[in-house]
Amino acid sequence: MVERITNMPAGTIGFRASGKLTPEDYREVLVPTLREAVEAGEVRMLFVLSDFEELEPRAWLEDAKTGFELGFLKHSAWKRSAIVSDAEWVKKAFRMFAWMAAGEVAVYELDQEAEARDWVASG
Repeated sequence: MVERITNMPAGTIGFRASGKLTPEDYREVLVPTLREAVEAGEVRMLFVLSDFEELEPRAWLEDAKTGFELGFLKHSAWKRSAIVSDAEWVKKAFRMFAWMAAGEVAVYELDQEAEARDWVASG
């Protein structure tokens, strides 16, 4: 399940996810919010994953489509993305593939959410 974080600094977007991400999470929450930020010309994103398990198998296709359409094809819109998680595998994966990501990427522990939010909004 994913929900939008509403009390984000101006010019930033935030998401909070737990459990499993579904295709509906992409279509109903992630894609519309990301598309709006990309069309505004700048993506500064905070993504908090607590008690996160995985992407549902059907969600992998949505993830790939979103990554291509709103990431790869709109690379210059991405400025900063902070991942905040308690899942070691998530943090390792983001660190390993950060070089492929659009814009700057930083990984934080759950107790560093405020610092991650500040970092996304700055720079």
